[in-house]
Amino acid sequence: MMLRYALKTVRARKAGFLGAFLALLCAAALITACGTLLETGLRGTVRTERYAAAPVVVSADQNVHQRTVKHKKGKTKVKHKAKPIAERAWLAASLKDTLAGTPGVARVIPELTFPATPLTGTSTGGSTGSDTGADGRAAYGHSWESAALTPYRLTSGTAPEAATDVVVDRHLAERARLAPGDRLTVQSTRAPRSYRVSGIAAPGPDVRHQTSLFFSAAEARRLAAHPGQVTAFGVVPEAGTGPERLRHALTEALRDTGGGAGTGARVTTGDARGPVEFLDAAAARTKLVSMGGAMGGTSLLVAVLVVVGTFALSVQQRHRELALLRAVAATTGQVRRLLGREALIVGAAGGIAGALLGLPLGGLLFDRFVALGAVPATLRHTTGFLPPLAAVAATLLGAWAAARIASRRVTRIRPAEALAEARIESPRTPWGRLLAGLVLLAGGIVLVVVLGTLRTEPASTPVTFLAVVVLSTAVALLGPLLVRAAALLLAGPLRLTGHGGRLATANLRAGAARAASVVTPLTLLVGMACTVLFVQPTLGDAARAQAREGVRADWVVASQGPGVPAAAAHRLRSGGDVVTEVVRTTVRVGLDKYAAQGVTPAGLARTWDPDVVAGSLDGLTEHTVAVSELAADQLGLVPGDALKLALGDGTPVEVTVAAVYARGLGFGDLTFAHGLVAAHVDNPLAATLLVGTDRARGDLAAALREFPGLTVLTPAAADSLQAERQQANAEVNLLAMGLVLAFTAIAVVNTLAMSVSERVREFALLRLAGATRRQVLRMLRTEALSLLLLATTLGSAIALSVLTAFSVGMTGRAAPAVLPLVCTAVVAGAGLLTLVATALPGRVALRVPAVTVATARE
Repeated sequence: MMLRYALKTVRARKAGFLGAFLALLCAAALITACGTLLETGLRGTVRTERYAAAPVVVSADQNVHQRTVKHKKGKTKVKHKAKPIAERAWLAASLKDTLAGTPGVARVIPELTFPATPLTGTSTGGSTGSDTGADGRAAYGHSWESAALTPYRLTSGTAPEAATDVVVDRHLAERARLAPGDRLTVQSTRAPRSYRVSGIAAPGPDVRHQTSLFFSAAEARRLAAHPGQVTAFGVVPEAGTGPERLRHALTEALRDTGGGAGTGARVTTGDARGPVEFLDAAAARTKLVSMGGAMGGTSLLVAVLVVVGTFALSVQQRHRELALLRAVAATTGQVRRLLGREALIVGAAGGIAGALLGLPLGGLLFDRFVALGAVPATLRHTTGFLPPLAAVAATLLGAWAAARIASRRVTRIRPAEALAEARIESPRTPWGRLLAGLVLLAGGIVLVVVLGTLRTEPASTPVTFLAVVVLSTAVALLGPLLVRAAALLLAGPLRLTGHGGRLATANLRAGAARAASVVTPLTLLVGMACTVLFVQPTLGDAARAQAREGVRADWVVASQGPGVPAAAAHRLRSGGDVVTEVVRTTVRVGLDKYAAQGVTPAGLARTWDPDVVAGSLDGLTEHTVAVSELAADQLGLVPGDALKLALGDGTPVEVTVAAVYARGLGFGDLTFAHGLVAAHVDNPLAATLLVGTDRARGDLAAALREFPGLTVLTPAAADSLQAERQQANAEVNLLAMGLVLAFTAIAVVNTLAMSVSERVREFALLRLAGATRRQVLRMLRTEALSLLLLATTLGSAIALSVLTAFSVGMTGRAAPAVLPLVCTAVVAGAGLLTLVATALPGRVALRVPAVTVATARE
């Protein structure tokens, strides 16, 4: 019976339920979109390209492992954890004999993969630069003997035989207009070299995400710079031997030789070959899990807050109707069931529509991440039934819970009191609401205090946004008290604006609960927007400030291509300059990830000052390391201590701590000798050269003219380039939280429109009492601007406290990077939404003749 009544109520009050429907629709779309990102991270596939003709691929394990054994109550528990490494791990070339001797193997093809960027002279400005193509393809070098893995076949020319021969793929040849016999300069892991294009090859299957250059076997081994090692082996089975059967045989053969244990070889088939080929796609899956989970969690919390507020306003608008039901003998349980079923009906409609809308929205979001470079194009966007199903379930549960929470007041008091409160809002805030608000306020303060102690970005970022949501929820619960306090403070200034100001003051006092429902999404919008916009600049500006203070070099050499070759550094040193090569990577201490760099120890004090607080950089060798204060605190290290870690390619080493430095934010947590890091990264080219010299820029540029794509910059100019890269990263983070901000903005408009639309009778009575349309609209604007002022104050206070705590924890200083102009833009945007969402419904409400409204039956 209650379901039938609920359906009739929803049909009769379509306009009244529209606001709740829109809030639930947006919430479901947001949750579905974030869920598809999370699902892509968990189940997304990476299609192989280069290994299409090799049903089985043998590669090195790309993880570091940790095994813990616990003995408790006579039982032994063994836990195994693994984390991906940053660089490619290599295999011993000697494993080829073991693989070839396994029954069922027809052919074993060794593979070498290394950076090889063609310099075609097509870069902007006409200078010779790296050519990754308009489609952003990465370029890799291989030995010609591995062309059969795809396979690539010659369409013209001959295979590379001499060390100066190269075969290019058809895509590069067409783009750069190359033909056999042409010359092509290639920047690989060594100095750039001119090669003769001996042939052009075309792949059998479609290769969309990479450009391939093939060298002679000897030249490929030289450029790969890993003697005695290979990237992988492609294994072709004999006729009648299936890939899975062969995989098991190869795994057993490798286990017998010890190659299948620890960080040894791994055998893959099918879709599992893709992550072996595209390591960045495999790493992106982990990133998407983290990003999708963080976005989804924040979205869910924001959605719950907004939906509860919307339903509270909706129930408040029906206070008289519900009071009448109580007066005609409807029990508390019946009213609750009626509201619950109404919520489920609206939740089902909004949830299903939102889930369907969220699927293409998730695809658009994923495509944008790909365009910004946050996610590689090789990772396929995966959408299943779980994200929309979870979104519908969440909206149903959220709508039902919101209706139950919103109806607590009207169902708990006596019918006569309910009828009285239907006409005049109770000036008292329920003790339960007040207590819950104070508890959440205390919880938010605790989160802010904890945030000030967190010193790593993965730990602090979730707490940052959680603190904003918790404090905004406290504002929602304490809203009526805050509105009344604001009305008291603003009474004097508003009185000076005339009759409209006095009416606005009276309305804010009398309708504090209704006004609070407007203040909540506005506060959340201002607080969340300022936090999202200034979190990354706070961290990035602090890092750049440390880098500026720590660079003592006179000039910085940067590359427009893959990096600066070691030969360029040697050329400058031969002229008497002090040159520090800087190469960057990520290492693992246990399973924890640390940003690291390798620097040239000789003459380091002339070009670089990380602010050493213990030990000395004079002892920096390939057997020692300098660590930041953060890393030293986390790992309990002092100079002289031993540190075990895994380098970028998973190679385990043990080094001695030589120094501890303060500027870890600007230079990474661990600093090694350049030679140690360069031997264990995919790209050993230096990211930059720090040059200490008396020579002018022109002299340095002349010395480096045979190295294409290098630029000599002042330290200030290099800092500006870093600022541009920081802005690109900020765009990714802004996009990640942009949907949450958009949802909050929609909630602001929705709540304001609902709040104004229900006051049609009030406006009619004012007009009958002599107020003009203009005076009523002026009153509305005054109310809206007063609420905007309160929400801006609260939202700014929340954002400032959270950002200050974040800055203290991450940088050691209470100096968040807050730009007044951006803050003004946020407030202006919120103000525009507020005024538009107030004026349009107000004008519509005033179109109906006042007598018609006043004499109409409620």
